[in-house]
Amino acid sequence: MTSGGRPEGASPRLYNHDLRPVEQSHRTWGMWNIAALWVGMAVCIPTYSLAAGMISQGMSWKQALLTITLGNLIVLLPMVANAHAGTRYGIPFPVFVRASFGTFGANIPALMRALVACGWFGIQTWIGGAAIYTLHSVIFGFTPAGPEDHLPLLGLSAGQLACFLLFWAINIAVIVAGIETIKWLETLAAPFLLLIGLGLLYWGVSQGGGFDVLFSNETMAKVRGGLGEEFDFWKAFWPNLTAMVGFWATLSLNIPDFTRYAKRQRDQVLGQLIGLPTTMALFSFIGIAVTCATVVVFGEAIWDPVKLIGRFDSPLVVGFSLFALTLATLSTNIAANVVSPANDFANVWPSKIDFKTGGIITGLLGIVILPWKLYNDLAAYIFTWLIGYGALLGAIGGVMIIDYFVLRRTRLVAADLYREDGIYAYSRGFNWRALVALAVGIAPNVPGFLEQASHGAIDVAPFWEHLYTHAWFVGLMVAGILYLVLSRWQTPNLEGANP
Repeated sequence: MTSGGRPEGASPRLYNHDLRPVEQSHRTWGMWNIAALWVGMAVCIPTYSLAAGMISQGMSWKQALLTITLGNLIVLLPMVANAHAGTRYGIPFPVFVRASFGTFGANIPALMRALVACGWFGIQTWIGGAAIYTLHSVIFGFTPAGPEDHLPLLGLSAGQLACFLLFWAINIAVIVAGIETIKWLETLAAPFLLLIGLGLLYWGVSQGGGFDVLFSNETMAKVRGGLGEEFDFWKAFWPNLTAMVGFWATLSLNIPDFTRYAKRQRDQVLGQLIGLPTTMALFSFIGIAVTCATVVVFGEAIWDPVKLIGRFDSPLVVGFSLFALTLATLSTNIAANVVSPANDFANVWPSKIDFKTGGIITGLLGIVILPWKLYNDLAAYIFTWLIGYGALLGAIGGVMIIDYFVLRRTRLVAADLYREDGIYAYSRGFNWRALVALAVGIAPNVPGFLEQASHGAIDVAPFWEHLYTHAWFVGLMVAGILYLVLSRWQTPNLEGANP
């Protein structure tokens, strides 16, 4: 390494300050910082509502909670595995993936990861902006805009657009402030969001008459919406388990973007174990319990927390609740949907794009997709599409894990990750074995994905439908095994050394 952490012989096409290996003296994230990161990301509207679809399909609340918890324990394994390289070598995801896909081939999986993050960024920014708009309507007592107030072409009112852009600007400000500000935001938000969640649970239990009433057969029947008695648990379990794994599958790829700042492996492992499955289980349980309480209090099941907040009479309660919702959306959006694409875009053109510029590109794409139209008109479609897309990315994880743990035994030559003529250059910067394994790993899941995303408009054979219920697992195993076979058959340079 040269001074400032720049690897010897680093190419301008592969290196900038934001992609550099983080030196040990600059790694300031401890176990509780990593845990707080996950609390900040996991506390959001999708987590609160995760159990809704499962219970509506016929699951009991215990079965839904078990599926959510199990899915997050499963995804924790590749999460911790891929995080290892970030902590050991101080490198972000797009640099780490150069070892398996090649110095330039890494842009393919990195941009695939960035694409889904941009989609989520736009939608989460719209959710946060909508919460700010609702807060203003309560404080100033005006009637929310209807279709007749919408601006031409945009499909939303001037006030809604202003609140969306305000929340967008807040996100961009945090991005420009840098990674330490993100760490500060997540650490500050975590205890506050936990207290808000527990306060909401207290309201639900006290107003709903206790857990016995909330989880009674009569209440659960109303939550299910009159679903019939016939129910095949295993038929519902596997696709929902895959969806739960897919929920954070994208983060399991780019987790090195955060763990490169961790002080040691113990911090990243225990921090993720404490923060991810526990928070997801807790807030999903809160969503279930509070929704059951809405049946008792309001006579109907209200899964959307924004609609629930609108039922309260006190402007103070509404205002405080929506502030908490906005903070939760901000902490999720910044960490889950900005850090990765910012680094991924920087990886495409390091000499011209740094972390902040990559984050701004992400923000601009979040506006261009007009997320309010997607979310308002096709909410279920978009969430199915994005979570499904995350499941397809299991194939990337399969290649990464086999390459790093099986073939290289966790040994990398960090400096060569930044060299055009190093051992990770393969053939003109591309490792064809990884690219073939990625394509073959994704291919079996594409038919089922298209049918699911189109809501049946694209019809496929039952075999492909069934296979898609295991999409993440199929992609991970097929790509990983094929990459192992191809690498053993025609072995690339697997030399490596401890840093």
